[in-house]
Amino acid sequence: MTSWSIDFNPLVPLWLLYTLAAASLLISIALILRGTRGAWLRTLAFGLALLGLCDPNLVQENRRPLKDIVAVVVDRSESQQIGGRPAQTDKARDEVEARLKALGDVDLRVVETSREESDTEGTRLFAALGDALSDAPPERVGGAIMITDGDVHDIPGAAAALGFNAPLHALITGHEGERQRRIELIEAPRYGIVGKDQVIAARVLDSAGQDEPVKLTVRRDGETIATVDAEVGQRIDVRAPIEHAGVNVIELEIAPVPGELASDGDRAVVNIDGVRDKLRVLLVSGKPHPGERMWRNLLKSDANVDLVHFTILRPPEKGGDGVPINELSLIAFPVADLFGRKIKDFDLIIFDRYAQQSILPYTYLDNIVTYVRQGGALLMAEGPEYSTPDGLFYSPLGAIAPAEPSGDDLEAPFRAQVPDLGLRHPVTRGLAGAEAGDSQPAWGRWFRLVGAKATDGQTVMTGPDGKPLLVLSRVDKGRVGLLLSDQMWLWARDYDGGGPYLDLLRRLAHWLMKEPELEEEALRASARGRTVTVERQSVSGEARDTFLTGPDGAKTKLALAAVAPGLSRAQTTVDRFGLYRAEDGEHVALVNVGPENPLEMRDVVSTPEKLRPIAEATGGSVRRLSASDADDANVPRIVGLNPAPSYAGSDYIGVKRTGSGELIGARSTSLASGFFGLALLLGAVVAGWLAEAGRFDRRRK
Repeated sequence: MTSWSIDFNPLVPLWLLYTLAAASLLISIALILRGTRGAWLRTLAFGLALLGLCDPNLVQENRRPLKDIVAVVVDRSESQQIGGRPAQTDKARDEVEARLKALGDVDLRVVETSREESDTEGTRLFAALGDALSDAPPERVGGAIMITDGDVHDIPGAAAALGFNAPLHALITGHEGERQRRIELIEAPRYGIVGKDQVIAARVLDSAGQDEPVKLTVRRDGETIATVDAEVGQRIDVRAPIEHAGVNVIELEIAPVPGELASDGDRAVVNIDGVRDKLRVLLVSGKPHPGERMWRNLLKSDANVDLVHFTILRPPEKGGDGVPINELSLIAFPVADLFGRKIKDFDLIIFDRYAQQSILPYTYLDNIVTYVRQGGALLMAEGPEYSTPDGLFYSPLGAIAPAEPSGDDLEAPFRAQVPDLGLRHPVTRGLAGAEAGDSQPAWGRWFRLVGAKATDGQTVMTGPDGKPLLVLSRVDKGRVGLLLSDQMWLWARDYDGGGPYLDLLRRLAHWLMKEPELEEEALRASARGRTVTVERQSVSGEARDTFLTGPDGAKTKLALAAVAPGLSRAQTTVDRFGLYRAEDGEHVALVNVGPENPLEMRDVVSTPEKLRPIAEATGGSVRRLSASDADDANVPRIVGLNPAPSYAGSDYIGVKRTGSGELIGARSTSLASGFFGLALLLGAVVAGWLAEAGRFDRRRK
């Protein structure tokens, strides 16, 4: 392709050229107005002189035509997987590609959006379009075609932001009359205080605009806790009690309606991390001894613990002065309040080497038994007193104690051991120095063990000859721990190498307070991206079939593999977001995969209206591929058009023919320099001089 043009390359600066042109114009006007002979010829000479200073060149260019660049953006987001949209999308893509190739001279660039990106950021078609055209010169872009359901979340505010001057067309999947009812979260707390309620604000939306009443079911960790009557479009405040520390999975669900697009919107999930406000611990020390300081330092080191410490400094039997018991303390201690009406305020009660000394009447000990049976936590750290008639076993607390004294106390060096059961128990599993397979843990020695026989619960630590050292028991709704030695303070002082006392005691306290992570028999589920991890904790070691149920009801059997004693794990990759349910026949674990209220799935009704303003601003169009609920994809004709205000009609869409080309050769010829230009200029000057001298007039005479 050859083209001709004239190019100017001024020999002097433009300001000087403009000055000379202005001066020449003024002189020429003055000469013409005065009627000077040869004024027009002088004006011609001035013009030729200025033209020579502009240095005009005749340019001949040889260009190779370049193809017009057309981008096709295919939406593969999560909402595009609903119903017949995938089939519509595939068919439309194939037809659009075929018709663009049939046009000829088209550089076709097809890009598909990532489903994974839409999971977190919504549908970003224009970001994908920008990536596809990032290296394309704007003047070569002939247009863009999007195949989508219209739910796009990065639509620019103006057509200029596209970076090219060409039509944008959108072909919309889905069909008219689609309906979706969904739950929209307005306010969703992330944290909550254990024992208190959190308020979740939500509303039910219906694309059909029907305002019939609906019932909202509220579940916590899979169990129904409330049913709320709601109206479509109205705010609903749901009170969700936070029962335990860790993740509380709150699920809101409405019944599906006939003909709705997807059931995902019928359920919303909120994960609320339960945190304890202040752990209230009551520590009762029967006598001063080295271990008392260990307990106090351990509990006071945690700023989240509110400690009430009740210490008996002088037992009544050591006083011979007849002073009444209620006058032995330096200050009046509110025993009646602490062990009476306020006992339920404590999260944990610890008896440290306490024996019956007529300080606490049996009525108060009965209150502690009731407190435990109703869900409280009790730890008894015992010394030699446990084997005496004044020991706690022979008080009302004996009814919930998991071991009875045998009278064969040990007063000799020994090392604590973890039996097979303890290796599987979350309180003692994996303690530093007691790895599985070690016959003798690398811990410091103790020098006293209270002889006892376990009558209930589980023995997770032992002394010589398998004698119980730490016994854990469940009593109705509460829990009891029994430590049959007062020597743990030796580990705290790092005697003989010490031991993991901090880790052990913290796990023990959290197990007593029902920390979900320390349950002996439990099923847990977590998610990272689309990978779901299911863990089964089992002290019994009993094998159970474990299944994972997806939001669509599909059930998958998991193959759990042992990763530690008493702990097995399985991982699986899921293909959609939503609430998943793991169950082994006895336990249930819930996990939400993806955002709690994903942007992509908030509104899945297909619509041409969101893309219409920007498409029409470029001269393009937006139209549906199908008017019915069939999976048809009626792609309009695609034609090439010269630059025009509109590139669409009733049955066609157009791409812009840019006429772009690549320069492969050029030749330039000066029109004002050389002999011809000089002769023309001199001829005009001489003619003007002769005319002024009247030579042309004499010849006519």
